[in-house]
Amino acid sequence: MSLYEQMGGRSTFENLVSHFYALVANDPVLRPMYPDDDFKGAAERLLMFLEQYWGGPNTYSQLRGHPRLRMRHAQFKIGEKERDVWLSHMKSAVDSLEMDNEMREQLWNYLV
Repeated sequence: MSLYEQMGGRSTFENLVSHFYALVANDPVLRPMYPDDDFKGAAERLLMFLEQYWGGPNTYSQLRGHPRLRMRHAQFKIGEKERDVWLSHMKSAVDSLEMDNEMREQLWNYLV
């Protein structure tokens, strides 16, 4: 069984991404980085990326190719403040998940 399945599969990652982007939507630091016409698309891409990383469907690579995270984020001004806000919202999202503490810790350690 993959880590993706052990963590609860698609529903777990949908909940994670939904919680995270609900916080981002109202955040004065991060929200300006997302164009209004692509906010939902950003959430879908994060979902696909995380699913693939943890052993779920490889839809991200099929649709977008190699993740190339640095290149994809190079256009954004991401400093310590942006990083800290991103991590704070992601921590809240991770903590909201119903999963084994060991799995939660493994997920969080990847994200930081």
